[in-house]
Amino acid sequence: MPKKAIIPAGTSTPIAPFVPGSMADNILYVSGTLPFDENNDVVHVGDAEAQTRHVLETIKSVIEEAGGTMDDVTFNSIFITDWDDYAAVNKVYAEYFAGDGNPNPTRTTIEINKLPTPIAVEFKVIAEA
Repeated sequence: MPKKAIIPAGTSTPIAPFVPGSMADNILYVSGTLPFDENNDVVHVGDAEAQTRHVLETIKSVIEEAGGTMDDVTFNSIFITDWDDYAAVNKVYAEYFAGDGNPNPTRTTIEINKLPTPIAVEFKVIAEA
């Protein structure tokens, strides 16, 4: 099955061998996305809301590069390092997935033991293009 790498302009060099997004059979798979800037430095340390917004804006750029919108997202995997940040993550999440007549994507939210310090949140996404 042919696949296409999706790499928005200005994307930093990944810290491992992967691309930000991969399209196959009209399905876009967005790699696990961390709150890194273009130099792979962590942004908004200590602010789960700002980190979540940064991650979702990064994901949005991948989806738009593939020709889609956030309404095309069908599944989100969310990883947080502190369950106390759950409300902050949800607050920002609702800005991007508010329903607005479209069904919200399905999702899983998991508290994990550790992400690279001092990261509070990571998302990976599947969207239909």
